[in-house]
This record gives sequence, structure tokens and C-alpha cells, in this order.
Amino acid sequence: MNRLSSDAFASAPRDARGRPLDVIELRQLPVNCIVGVYPAERGTPQPLELDVALYLDTRKAAAEGSLRDTVDYARLSGELRFLLESADFRMLETAAEALCRYILAPPTEDSARAPVRAVTLRLSKPEALGRAGLASLQVHRTADEYQYEQEDKPFGRVDILFQDEHVGIYRLRIAPGRTIPTHEHRVMNESELVLGHGLLLQGRPVQAGTGFRWPKHLPHRYDNPKAIEQTVLCVDRPAFIPDDEVEVPEPSGGLVPVEGRAYYPAAASTLEAEVER
Repeated sequence: MNRLSSDAFASAPRDARGRPLDVIELRQLPVNCIVGVYPAERGTPQPLELDVALYLDTRKAAAEGSLRDTVDYARLSGELRFLLESADFRMLETAAEALCRYILAPPTEDSARAPVRAVTLRLSKPEALGRAGLASLQVHRTADEYQYEQEDKPFGRVDILFQDEHVGIYRLRIAPGRTIPTHEHRVMNESELVLGHGLLLQGRPVQAGTGFRWPKHLPHRYDNPKAIEQTVLCVDRPAFIPDDEVEVPEPSGGLVPVEGRAYYPAAASTLEAEVER
């Protein structure tokens, strides 16, 4: 089955004026990640397949030709891949819920897009049953189902997108001129994806769509020299432990440069792409 069965729902999602919403689909997105509860599944990544249908209004994008008024599927696919690769979910149900909560969260200024009103999402495990069949889960969620907690921080604020005892998913929203000071982690496994183009990491510019997995005890720091808020998507395993955000002095030799992994296509990671948005 290659298509999402979105027509299985009693009525298609509609906007406030009763008009059917448009649909953007991502089909058969392959991801190798850890997902499962059995010991053999916890240590070895396995193939997963992701299908997503996004319900939104694309009329303004059609009229004005701006990515800010639709969803950049190249970026979104990279963000979803980052979440699946970083979170090590134990169940498909948990993974699906977390991804839906991320997709339906209100957009931020540095990665502006149209709001998604509803989502149909399917996760499939092609190898879970061997040749006996295909295991998959499909869910449908709407934006009005969710509310998101926020916490004020000295650097700005944090959106709590998803959190259970095993994993937390957060948006770190760094205010103009603010800094996440030099710190390290000693317990949590932390992965981060830079969403906007304008942050400094370790004192150096970092492109949008660059992901990092932080080794324990490695000091790192973010600065926002821009005039708008800049956002970092953060995954902590286990969920965030306040006492494990350990501020440390900057090393005498300076902060160590780090090399990340690109989750956006090159064309979507540049400053020119941000201007176009």
C-alpha cells in the first residue's frame, strides 16, 4: 500500500470557512533508526518508512509564490529524519505521536511556514515480520488537539513539544542578542538541529539544517547576533534533566569546532534560501 488512506476518515479536514484543506504528501521516506522494545532492536538501527499527509491552506502560496506560505517539504523531511534518528523511540505509537506534535506545533519566525491544521502519518517497519507481512501504524491528528508548554529561560524560551520518561523533544528559542552559555552534559545524550540561518555555534556561523550529537563533557555554546529569534530543535535522552545543563568556563584554548551533519539539501540551507522565505 503506497498511499496514505486519508480518505478513510469520515470527512476531509476543512478550514474555518468550511473549505477543504489542501494536502502535501511525503511518501516512502526511508530512515534507518532505533525503534522497538526488544533487546535486539535497542542496539541496532533498522529500516523504517515514513508517509505523511499535511493538511493546510496553500492559496496564499499559490498567489504570492513564497515558501513562507506553504511547507518546505525538503526541510520538513530532514527534520523528521533527525527526530527519528535521534530519539531512539521504543514504540511506533510513541514515535508517531511525537512526530505529529512536532508537525502541528506553531511555526517559528526563523523558519516561517504555513500552519499545518491536521496530519495523517504512517510508520512502517519493513523487516519486523520478515517475509510474513508488513507492520505499520497510521494515525491522524489535528492541531486543536494539542497545547504546548513553554518555559522562560535567560536566553529566551523553550517549547516542550514532546516528553516522556525516555526522551524529550524541545525547541530552544534564542532571543536576539542572547546566548546559551558554555555548558556540557554528563548524563543526557543530546542531539540538536539548527533550524534558522543566523546562529553562532562555538563562535562560528552554522548553517540551517545542521545536526549535532553532543559527546558527554564537550563544552558548547550558542549565540544569536541576529535581530530575530533563532531556534534549535533539541532531543534529550532521557528527557531534560535541569541539573545536567552544567555551565562550565570556556576552555583556555577556546571552544572546540564541531562538524555536524546536513539534514537539509544544500539549496535549503543557505542564507539566500532564508531571504527567499
